[in-house]
Formats: sequence, structure tokens, C-alpha cells
Amino acid sequence: MTATITFSLDGKEVEAAPGETIWQVAQRQGTEIPHLCYAPEPGYRPDGNCRACMVEVEGERVLAASCIRKPAPGMVVRTASDKAKSARRMVMELLIADQPTREAAHDPRSKFWNWADAMGVADSRFPARAMVARDSSHVAIAVNLDACIHCNLCVRACREVQVNDVIGMAYRGHGAKIVFDFDDPMGQSTCVACGECVQACPTGALMEANLLDGAGVRREFEDRDVATLCPYCGVGCQTTVHVKDDKILYVDGRDGPANEQRLCVKGRFGFDYITHPHRLTKPMIRRVDAPKHGALKLDAANPWTHFREATWEEALDLAAAGLKKVLDAHGGSALAGFGSAKGSNEEAYLFQKLVRTGFGTNNVDHCTRLCHASSVAALMEGIGSGAVTAPFMAADTAECIIVIGARPEQNHPVAATYLKNAAKRGAKLVVADPRGQELSRHAAYSLQFKPGTDVALLNAMIHTIIEERLHDVQYVQTHTEGFEELVARTKDFSPEKMAEVCGIDARTIREVARLYATSTNSIIFWGMGISQSVHGTDNARCLIALALITGQVGRPGTGLHPLRGQNNVQGASDAGLIPMVFPDYRSVEAADIRGEFEEFWGIELDPKRGLTVVEIMNAVLAGQIKAMYIMGENPAMSDPDQAHARAALAMLDHLVVQDIFLTETAWQADVVLPASVHAEKTGTFTNTNRQVQIGREAVPLPGEARQDWWIIQEIAKRLGLDWRYGHPRDAFAEMNRIMPSLANITWQRLEREDSVTYPCDAPDRPGNEIMFASGYPTASGRARIVPTDLTPPDELPDDEYPMVLTTGRMLEHWHTGAMTRRAGNLDRLEPEAVACLSPRDIGRMDLSPGDFIRVATRRGEITLRVRQDRDVPEGMVFIPFCFTEAAANLLTNPQLDPFGKIPEFKFCAARVEPAESRAAE
Repeated sequence: MTATITFSLDGKEVEAAPGETIWQVAQRQGTEIPHLCYAPEPGYRPDGNCRACMVEVEGERVLAASCIRKPAPGMVVRTASDKAKSARRMVMELLIADQPTREAAHDPRSKFWNWADAMGVADSRFPARAMVARDSSHVAIAVNLDACIHCNLCVRACREVQVNDVIGMAYRGHGAKIVFDFDDPMGQSTCVACGECVQACPTGALMEANLLDGAGVRREFEDRDVATLCPYCGVGCQTTVHVKDDKILYVDGRDGPANEQRLCVKGRFGFDYITHPHRLTKPMIRRVDAPKHGALKLDAANPWTHFREATWEEALDLAAAGLKKVLDAHGGSALAGFGSAKGSNEEAYLFQKLVRTGFGTNNVDHCTRLCHASSVAALMEGIGSGAVTAPFMAADTAECIIVIGARPEQNHPVAATYLKNAAKRGAKLVVADPRGQELSRHAAYSLQFKPGTDVALLNAMIHTIIEERLHDVQYVQTHTEGFEELVARTKDFSPEKMAEVCGIDARTIREVARLYATSTNSIIFWGMGISQSVHGTDNARCLIALALITGQVGRPGTGLHPLRGQNNVQGASDAGLIPMVFPDYRSVEAADIRGEFEEFWGIELDPKRGLTVVEIMNAVLAGQIKAMYIMGENPAMSDPDQAHARAALAMLDHLVVQDIFLTETAWQADVVLPASVHAEKTGTFTNTNRQVQIGREAVPLPGEARQDWWIIQEIAKRLGLDWRYGHPRDAFAEMNRIMPSLANITWQRLEREDSVTYPCDAPDRPGNEIMFASGYPTASGRARIVPTDLTPPDELPDDEYPMVLTTGRMLEHWHTGAMTRRAGNLDRLEPEAVACLSPRDIGRMDLSPGDFIRVATRRGEITLRVRQDRDVPEGMVFIPFCFTEAAANLLTNPQLDPFGKIPEFKFCAARVEPAESRAAE
């Protein structure tokens, strides 16, 4: 252990740890030293350029910047000498000279003005600089460089923390200034609006635009702050929500384990959907003169064409009565429920418990079926657990990082920052995806393989590792089974043979395979490009085999990590919101496990596995399922072959929808129950890293909206269940008793610590970030290697449909768009449905960017604007599925992976043509 350094600080002998600066030691000792260009936050290095933190070191002629100066043994430092204080006051006076007056300051409570007040500097004797023009080109961020002090914090925020490389310092001398790209207006630059610069800026030169009045001055300030979580993707960023008069003013990132204060555009600027005029605030019942049909379209601003207001008592009674009528007439198998990955763990647990104990069926599912069901199937089969083996922060200690079938800069932007940080540190990043992406700029290898050929590429890598004896023989012998069959089955998958199939040359395949196998620590991340396929389980099996044969599991910097899509898809799955398993992935078909839950819940349970999302819709159309309860899900937008799903919803005898907006699914409802948004509820959420975290209520419910857990319980009571939960903590306590994964994680501990990773060995110990160091939770204790063969996509291009359609998300919008399309900043950033084509395809079709095109498949067609995108390969069209006016899932293929039961969202045959071409025929 390196020895500490002893020195004198303001007459007191203190010790500094190796690498600590004078400023850090002083802060630890409770001594405040002014600082502007230094942010003592995760990821920010000191820069020493503002000189506001100067201290006097005995025996030295000049003062030292305490934020960058490290102490030496015997050094004598004075932080408050007349010389140091005078110099700091002069620095502040010089800076104030170039600021707007205090009355016109953009943020009069900024860090800058707070330090000016603390130092007693109110004005300046020096001349001011020329006025700098305001930049209001960005919808979310106001740029007022008249307040800029050139501290470079925004540059470090953009280049070193988020690694977006948009902000820089340009020009020289008196003309030096902060610029975006090539001195473009911010709104026309490549800025992704993460807002890291806004949170870092000490002066108000970069601010949330909504906080400023017409004169560019902030007038409103929060009256309370709430520590909670982001409601969007599976990263699980911790946030501080700043509230005034029970309304959210703005959001900052908190120092959570998954984000270290970082946020993306959605987490920082996508909060105002909760006050959108479309928000449901009263229970509604369908009018008797409003029939259902699959092609129905309603105006969310005027639901009264098809619904009427109701009291809670009337709505709940009717909701439960309709469900009970079907239950009594046809049995539990005629009922089904969709829960939500956007709700809390407690809500997911209660919902699946209601379906199993109140409906008497296992027909309960949620959006994991449309995201990572095939990944979970392969992980459960191979390693006995459906969760990630290591958090995405493990990239920090990895030498090789493979990202395949994922676009984290769009879908998991904060997680992407850790991958980019690792690449800057020197880790070798491999990005593999049919579409190009910005992350490839940081990659050692970018493998833009042909869509649908994942298995060919991955088996060629496995073949190389085995052929060149790069596999970990000892690990394979000790911890795995099935290796010999893998050797035999991959014998014909040489890179030379597979190069033509996948489009990546054999030499590159071999180099990437060697890099992964020979690196001390290698980790694999994947997304829905792997899972949303008829061979999605096979894709994941290949990734698992790669990790197992090389021993790249169970150590820091190694592992398997499917990046989870929604904020609580991990937790909802853990809680049993899946048709074939109880909480903690325990089979409903195993008599001993089922008996345990029957005793715990006090009721006989269905012994048969239930139907999945798409299977439920098929069963509705077949007349087998007649009533549904849907909480917070929107299958009318998220299911493949959307016309099919909407027709099914319209066929139901009884549909209860519990949601925050009148979604496309709610158009077909008999009863609509207004629910709570993330910012209005308290509960626990489990992110992609297995971190169980607590979210706290920030604002009250609007109108007559109610908490989701309360609504579920009221339905349960009306179905004859004696439920008496008084708070989400009561449900969590019950989960803790039946779910071993939550051992040593109590509600009280989460309130105290905010986040605990599972599994956790003791109440006073942190959870285990890295899993499977000594074995696997399988019957044999070994991981199972499952070989795969080539399986083509279900629907290949032909003369009639010559292109490939793929779908996904975009940075500014999330999932079906119900929330983000109603968030003002996000919708202004991406207001219109688009389809992305390669420049060559646009030229071949004689199109111009912005023209309308028609995209058709065997299931339907939509019309939308074309966007030129160099990342899209020739012969492919990419459409985000968040736009209801041009719903991509009207086109997608509902064919399922046979194991994970996930639809093939990523590949189907399509035709693209100018919108007017068919009209002219």
C-alpha cells in the first residue's frame, strides 16, 4: 500500500492519499476553497485554468492552483492568507467585468454568483467585453456566451464525460470562445442534447431553455428536490427532480451507480409529458353507441366520442364484473393480462399475482416478450439465469468489448458513455451491426454484416477460436458441458466459408475472434438486433458459447450483458410477469415449485404455462380468450402486424385498460382507469445491471388519477381476493419472502442506500456485480453450451418486395412514443415520422431527403418522409416504431422465435417507392 503524504494545511498537520490534490484534502478537512473550472464530480478532471482556487505554499514565489497541485511531504499550505484571498478576489472581479449585471444574470443563483457573494465581490472596476449574441437555436438548451468564463467545464463534459465531441474552444486570444462543431448554432450542430454541459456550467451560459424568460433571465426556482429515477430505458439513471408548486421545473443527474450524474436527452428534458393535456384524470366507460373495430382511430384530446366519465366505484365495479363474467362462463383460460415494464417491481408482482390467483391462469406477459425473451431463453438454458452476468460499468476493466445488434448511443446513451470512456482508455471496441452507427467511430473493428446472418458470423468466430486452440481448456473442462458437440457442429463454419454469407472478410473475422479470445478480460453487450429474430435464441446461444469456451465470464471486465430496453423490464421479469414462470423464474409446471406458491398465496394455481403476447392475440382471434386486463402496455402499437393486434383487441368481449393516456390500445377498451406516471409513484425498479433502486414520488397525482398498485388491488378485491396492502413497501416485503434474489435487500435499506445490486450476501455487504465466478445455478453446476445452425429470416426479399425493413428506436423517442411524443422538447426535436434510406437508394429512386415515400410489406403500407442516412446499408429501410401516424408495426412480421416466442421485428421483405407513384398508376 502506498504511504500517505503528511503536510501542513492552515497550521494543521494533515494526510493526503496518493494522487489527492490540495483542494481535495482541504474539502475533506471542511475547508472551503472557491472553484469554478473544477467540478468535484465523477468523470471531471481538474484543469486549473480559472485561478479561483489559488492557495499559498510556503517558500514558493507564486500561488498554486489547489485543484491541480498535489501536496509534498512537509509542504506548508495556507488557504486563507491575505495573498491568496487577494488574488482570488481579483480573479473574481476580472470575471465579473465580463458578466451581465447581477440583475440581468441568466442564473442569479449560479455557482459563479454564489462564490462572488461568498467572497464579497459584487461589481468590477474593469471594462466589460463586447456583447455576445444569444444563441436560441436549440429547443431545450439556451446558449448565452455573455456569461461564459472559458472554464472549459462544458468541453470536458462533452468530450471526456459523455464523449460526444461537439463542444470545443476555438479561435485565439481575445477572440477565443466556446463553439459547437465548426462554430455552428447549437441547434444546427451534432449536439445530442444530453445536457451534461448544462449541469456542469457554473455561470448560466448554458441553461435549460424553459427556465428563462423572454429577457433570458431565470425567474423561477425550486422549492424542493426529490431524489428518484429516470422513467425511460433500462440503464436506471438516478435523478434529482427539482419541483416548484408541485410541478417539475427541471431534472439533474444524480451520482448513482449506473450513471454517475450523467443523463441523456430523454432523462433530462423529457419530463413534461406528465402534464400534457391528453393526460387521463378521470375513469371512463365506453358509450353504448360506440362500437369497436380494428380500424378505429380516436382523438386523445376528445375521448368523449366513445367514452363517458364515471366514478371510481362504477368503473372498478364494471371492470371487475366484466372479467368475472368471462371467468365464470369460460374459466381462467379465457382471460389474460398484460403488465408493464414501465411500472415498479411491486406493481409487476401484484399484477401477475392477480392474474394467477384471481383469474386462475398463467396468461400473463409484458413487453419483455418483444425485447429480450430469446436472450432470456438462451441464458436460462445455458447458465441458469436470465440476468446479466456483469454490469455495463465492467467495460472500465475490459480489454476487449464486443457490442453486437445494439445501438447504445440511441437506446442506452448513458451506458454508451462508459463504452466510449473505455475505448478512450485503450480498450479494443468491436461494433457489429448491419447498420453503421456513431459508436463505430471509437471502434477498433466495425463489422457491418448482412442482416439476418448473425449465426454465420458468430459461428465463424467460434470455429476460429477452436481451430487455433485459443479456447480456455481448463475452464471448458471445469465449468461447461457440450463442448465436443460444439466442436463438431462448427467444423463447417470456417471464416472463409462464412465470409460470403455474412459479408465480413475471413481475415477480419479471425482477427476479431483472436482479439476476443486472447484478451485478458473480454465482455459482450447485445441488443434487440440479436433477440428480435426467428433465430434470436440461436444468436444468443452463439454469444454464450463464445464467452464459455474462452472463460470470459465470472471475472471483472468479462461477461454477458443483454442491454435491457425499458426502465423495469429486468424487475418485471424477476417479479414473475412472464407466462411460464413464477417470480424468480421458477417454473409454473414444476409441481414442487407450484406447491410452494400455492401455500404462500393460499390458493390453487394453474399447472399449465400460459400464452405469450403474440400467442394471446392469436388466441383472441381464435375465440379462446375473451377478456383482458392491460396495465401500462400498448400492444396496438408495439405488437407486430399491427392490424392483426388491433383486430384482436376489438374482438374482446371485455377489455380493461389502465394507463396514463388514451393509447391506441385504450381505443378498444370497455373501461379506462387513469393511472400514475413514474414521477407520481414510490416503488422499486431493477435496471439492466441488476441494481434494485428506489424511485420516489416527486409530484402529486392529477385529478382523480390513482396509484397503479391501488387500482390492481381494487380489482383483486372485487374478484374475491382478500388483499390488504397499504403501501408499496408491503408488497415489497412479501416479494422479499418468496424471492431469494431479494435476500438481504429490504425497503429500509433501499431508502437508506438508494441502490443495492442482487444477489446480495448479507444485509451489511454490497451486492455482487460479477456473477458465476465459481459455477452456475444449474442442476450440474456447469454451464451448457448449445450449438446452432444457420436459419434464414422467415421472409426474404423477392421481386415484389426487394428490400429489407428493419425497425427500432431513435434517441429522442422511446418505445411506442406515448410518453416522448407528448414531451415538448423531445417532440420538437423529432416531430415527424421518418424512414431512413441509404444515399444510393435515395438517388436510385430519384428522391430527395424530405420527400414522402410509401413503404409496403405483405401486411400493410404506410406513408412517411424519407431521411438520408449513411448508416443504413443499400437495400435496407429503417423505420422507428414510435410514430402512430406511420406505425412501423403495421408492416412487421409476426413470425416467432420457437424458443423465446419473440417476433421478427428486425427483418422482413419490403417495397419502397415515391408516395405519388402508385397514385399515378
